[in-house]
Amino acid sequence: MNQFSSSENMKEKRFAAGQDRPELQKAIQEIVASGFLGVQLRVHDEQGEWVGSAGVSKLGDAAMPPTNGHFRIGSNTKTFTATVVLQLVAEGRIVLDDPVVEYLPEFGLDRRITVRMLLQHTSGVFNFTGEYYEDGTVVPGIPWQGQEWVDNRFKTYRPEELVQLALTKPMRFEPGTGWSYSNTNYVLARLLIEKVTGSSLAEEMQRLILGPLGLSGTVVPGTQAMIPEPHAHAYYRYEDFGEQKTVDVTIQNPSWISTGGDMISTTQDLHTFISALMGGKLLSAPLLAEMCKPYPKIGYGLGVFVQDAGSNGDGTLITHNGGISGYAALMYSTPDGSKTLTASINYVDDAAMSLAVPFQKATQRLVEEVFGGGRKYESERI
Repeated sequence: MNQFSSSENMKEKRFAAGQDRPELQKAIQEIVASGFLGVQLRVHDEQGEWVGSAGVSKLGDAAMPPTNGHFRIGSNTKTFTATVVLQLVAEGRIVLDDPVVEYLPEFGLDRRITVRMLLQHTSGVFNFTGEYYEDGTVVPGIPWQGQEWVDNRFKTYRPEELVQLALTKPMRFEPGTGWSYSNTNYVLARLLIEKVTGSSLAEEMQRLILGPLGLSGTVVPGTQAMIPEPHAHAYYRYEDFGEQKTVDVTIQNPSWISTGGDMISTTQDLHTFISALMGGKLLSAPLLAEMCKPYPKIGYGLGVFVQDAGSNGDGTLITHNGGISGYAALMYSTPDGSKTLTASINYVDDAAMSLAVPFQKATQRLVEEVFGGGRKYESERI
């Protein structure tokens, strides 16, 4: 055990789920009542540490979600990946404002695209999971929903394949002239990490974050379909010749999303990570300041959203949420890491994203309860 590690078992014995903070238990029960299967929530604040769960872990089963179960964290993967890139900047192996093409010449990227643009989603590169334009136009990418995805959810995609697909599509805008959320940026960031280090992303993540912080519940899965026990289950509903079918998609090959959202973690590990990151244990003050410098009007830094907690709240919040095939992950922190909210929601997903609005309301409800005076935060899907 090192300076960043903690005894999870000792912490878990300090409280029982649902005790002492009835307002938090009530909040997660209301979220389940709004249409979700289950919730697990962890809060660290001035009152100490609290964990609780509500709902069910699995359809047809009365057992509640484990309070520190594993789940797919979706786009929270981007915060881990951006942190590794910035740590390599600290080691002098990457320069933030260098053209990406100097590191990855094989893709023939526009020379104006810098490493910073990848991390901040200002590169203009097409999103390989599809682009949705303001006029309603949709340009599809790889299959990631509907029966086609369900039937092929164990297919392996190489990260290079995802990038190459994206580069056959038109740019969203000229590099550096706009902002658009693109999973392709973070697959390129993964390939950049692997190119400059000669190691896999999983190895670099272990060296720079998971090992030093003792994050034993966090996994960089690659093509691994399984998820460690214990875990709640995730589901997907689709239409097959007019008939609604619901399938358990807990087990899947996440290479289709790669570093856009493939990682697995726990509420404990997400808390340890975001509090250490904001507390200056992973990045120097200048690099942390770069990470938390938001793009104008959007509020996106380098792998994190920087958002106002509202007039009655705690000021600024650093956050990244994620959603992937029946799992949602929440990760919020004050800028100094002293107060955090980490959570997972498991549910029945579908192509219509039927629970998108309830998810936004659920997120707002939790943020208001923990940080006070919260505004409605925009949740992101992969």
